[in-house]
Amino acid sequence: MSDIREVLSGEEIAEVKIREILNEASLIEDDKSSIDLKQFSKGYSNLTYLISTENKEFVLRRPPLGAIKRGHDMAREYKILSALNGHWNKVPEVYFFDDTQLLGVPFYIMERVKGIIIRNEKRSESEFQQIAETWLKTFVELHNLDTEILGLSDFGRPQGYVKRQVSNWSKQYIAAKTKEVDEAGFVMNWLAEHQVESEDYSLIHNDFRYDNVVFKDQSFEQINAVLDWEMATIGDPLMDLGTTLGYWTVKSDPGFLQKGLPSSTIFPGNPGRSELVERYALLTRRSVDHILFYYIYGLFKIAVIAQQIFYRYQKGLTKDPKFKNLESASEGLCKMAKYAIQKKRID
Repeated sequence: MSDIREVLSGEEIAEVKIREILNEASLIEDDKSSIDLKQFSKGYSNLTYLISTENKEFVLRRPPLGAIKRGHDMAREYKILSALNGHWNKVPEVYFFDDTQLLGVPFYIMERVKGIIIRNEKRSESEFQQIAETWLKTFVELHNLDTEILGLSDFGRPQGYVKRQVSNWSKQYIAAKTKEVDEAGFVMNWLAEHQVESEDYSLIHNDFRYDNVVFKDQSFEQINAVLDWEMATIGDPLMDLGTTLGYWTVKSDPGFLQKGLPSSTIFPGNPGRSELVERYALLTRRSVDHILFYYIYGLFKIAVIAQQIFYRYQKGLTKDPKFKNLESASEGLCKMAKYAIQKKRID
């Protein structure tokens, strides 16, 4: 199924504005060339558009309507992609950034990377074994990048990163909540009391999952690009792993979680969460003794993101129908986090 659709009502960009942007970015040769604008439909965060003109395709990313800057910082995303270009061959090339002059909001333009994106779909067991292995090696490769060489040593504040994340996500949940969820309060208190502060820092993506990578072809032996860098920073790599584990739904998970967080990871051939952690630890030689904390953090963080999107949907700031069930998804993630805390395991 294609992930390209017509632009949603209220999220349009006028053709004259697109033409102005392309001219400013020196990406168009003829002012009279036809321009076609479509929208990527699968994302839940930033608005992402496909611009087609002169047999070329570009991707424009901007924040969603009504969003706060945190988590939708286009300048930050453009900076990291610019730094990675030429040093790591698994990111899209970026062409242009504008703060607020042309659209009234920050945005950037990058190349469209073609390939295969694994969404909520079933494939053979052998295919998923290869997908998981290539995906995990890329994840480890990312955590091994030298931030000094990239010029990103000042990209984040690694000292106190865990404490800030626990505090900030809790505050954001409270600001966006639309009903009382007892499990959310329980999880917030548990995270505050069981924080693990590490001195192990690296570049982290913070949203590394199957549908944020583009495989080159059906062999699944190579990844062409890692997408969606809006939350990337320098911090504890196990916080990155924890977020990934939060998305890593497995067949034995409760039905409410599988429904609220559908993922291809439930199918045979994919490792379970504990197996994934063991493989990551083997490849990185990092201690995973406190992986329960990182998993709970990942579940809660995703719950907050879902709740924030639902909050904007309820306020009428976005009309995308796929957002209407995110309140229930957020509640289910909090329930799963409490369940894991009580069972003291991630599987």
